[in-house]
Amino acid sequence: MSNSKDVILIGAGVLSTTFGTLLKNVEPNWNIKLYERMDRPGLESSYDDSNAGTGHAALCELNYTVEQPDGSVDIEKAKQINEQFEISKQFWSHLVKNNVIKDPRDFIHPLPHLSFVAGVNNVNFLKKRYETLKQHPMFETIEYSEDHDQIAKWIPLMMKDRNSASPIAASKIDHGTDVNFGELTRQLAHNLENSDAVDVHYRHEVLDFNRRNDGKWEVKIRNLETNKVDVQTVDYIFIGAGGWAIPLLQKTGIPESKHLGGFPISGAFLVCNKPEVVEQHDAKVYGKEPPGTPPMTVPHLDKRYLGGQKSLLFGPFAAIGPKFLKNGSNLDLFKSVKPNNFITLLASAVKNVPLLKYSIQQVLQKKDDRMRELRRFIPDAKDEDWDLHIAGKRVQVIKDTKEEGRGFIQFGTEVVNSEDHSVIALLGESPGASTSVSVALEVLEKNFPEYAKDWEPKIKKMIPSYGESLINDHELMKKIRKETDKTLKLDQK
Repeated sequence: MSNSKDVILIGAGVLSTTFGTLLKNVEPNWNIKLYERMDRPGLESSYDDSNAGTGHAALCELNYTVEQPDGSVDIEKAKQINEQFEISKQFWSHLVKNNVIKDPRDFIHPLPHLSFVAGVNNVNFLKKRYETLKQHPMFETIEYSEDHDQIAKWIPLMMKDRNSASPIAASKIDHGTDVNFGELTRQLAHNLENSDAVDVHYRHEVLDFNRRNDGKWEVKIRNLETNKVDVQTVDYIFIGAGGWAIPLLQKTGIPESKHLGGFPISGAFLVCNKPEVVEQHDAKVYGKEPPGTPPMTVPHLDKRYLGGQKSLLFGPFAAIGPKFLKNGSNLDLFKSVKPNNFITLLASAVKNVPLLKYSIQQVLQKKDDRMRELRRFIPDAKDEDWDLHIAGKRVQVIKDTKEEGRGFIQFGTEVVNSEDHSVIALLGESPGASTSVSVALEVLEKNFPEYAKDWEPKIKKMIPSYGESLINDHELMKKIRKETDKTLKLDQK
């Protein structure tokens, strides 16, 4: 048995609660404290309607399958994302089997995932993507069609009144999911609150850090109810605070926090709750991002299951602003500019003029503009059926890299840790929530290698495929998927 350690988790979103749950299971004798400045868990990016709820498994997201200069389609990223989602499903299945989650339908529903494109070039790409994916067992159930009548059976709402002369194509995989990450986060947090190994504190804000000579950290925390400031001494700091992770990381002063910045973007969606419209669409449908724009601009039309209500969501539309959190300050971005990252941020601005231009154009859009975009998906969409909803904040990580030079915008989830592994921070955005279990495992493996031998059997109880490759072991992948789908009720419609 290892010596007890003191660990602080900052933020009560899906990443912190997932990591805390894993850590509690492998080291029940460690002292874990979780601090969240809101009065409940998962109120920022993890909240029910702060994200699209896509169980990101690379079934429909075209940005994970990139066309190469020679015309081939690279699916390596898609295989990796798919494996990571299968790992998340195993962990969630373990929670269901152990009554941490009573009913999986509280947070996850089966839902077909489709890709939909128009235009000759996009149709050619989607067909090549289908032909490449179908050869791998992870995606072997994929279907493809360019036939308007067949596609109309899959997505009738999108095909109604559509111009039949335009070349279109769609691919479809039935074992996709819609995930309510807010509900998942609440259930994980509730389990941590009821654990003897974890102290959970809401309405507490982490203010600052001080490194002691013995290597431990003093963490200054304010109780927002009483305004009292307390100092906790810990061995490890885990920062899973969404958009606020970058400012907190900067406060640690570790070298890895230098030359690092963030660009905040709000997601906005058009939402329809009209039952007669909602019932006509039973899928998540992803298109192709507009030329010259980043992956986060991929338009998609999603069925959502939130609190027993079904709705449709279309977007995303960007809404830039200086806040790093929905409940943040308009000074967040400006306070994050430091002497050590000023050149990094400036280089990023110069490199990413198209992204800045796109973001400004998005902000200036009126409802008519957004409805015009929606009608590319639903030709007969009516203004009165759709309302604009501002979703969660995403802070794109900006850093210097050897490959890309200064000011490279990182898309996806970034794990940053100090050289001695006492500070760990999770930065970035999608597909973070869907792959949160793999991210948490990466944190454990990378930062606690001395415990790997003791922890492996415990992890394998939660994640049976741990240490093995679902990408290469096709029989194991099929066996695991069948078992988890049954436990999570994803084999039932």
